Amino acid sequence: MDIPFLLVLAAAAILFTRAHLRGTARPRTGTNWLTQAARYHAMNPVQFEHAIAALCERDGCRAVRVVGGAGDLGADVIATTPDGRRIVIQCKRYAPRMKVGSPDLQRFGGTCYSVHRAQVAAVVTTSTFTEPAVGYGVRQGIRLVDSSALTRWATRTGPPPWT
Repeated sequence: MDIPFLLVLAAAAILFTRAHLRGTARPRTGTNWLTQAARYHAMNPVQFEHAIAALCERDGCRAVRVVGGAGDLGADVIATTPDGRRIVIQCKRYAPRMKVGSPDLQRFGGTCYSVHRAQVAAVVTTSTFTEPAVGYGVRQGIRLVDSSALTRWATRTGPPPWT
């Protein structure tokens, strides 16, 4: 083999390795789901709201705002979806065994459409939903994103909540 070819090959290998070590290489679809879920559980509620807003921006939403906090009336993230609809998201960073219940959804359901003028309403959690909460969400047209769906959205192996 010729020396310049070996130098080019070695340089390519070094750049490839550096990109992977820095995380600049394109993420693989097989991202470790447990690691992704653990990241969300390690966040405080405000960080979780910002992480959800970042996912919205990553996937083409415009005018993304984190509005959570005292007096938010259930809205944590408000944005405009890529197709122009207003999405209102409530974020629930719960422990894995603490399920989002029907009362949580009822409070959100009472404001997401009438106060926040949502065209798409969603509750995103690091946990799961109780059966009554799922029933309420279906009846009211609230999209429910549990920890599995959130991980699929975050790793680009599943859809965002507005699709």
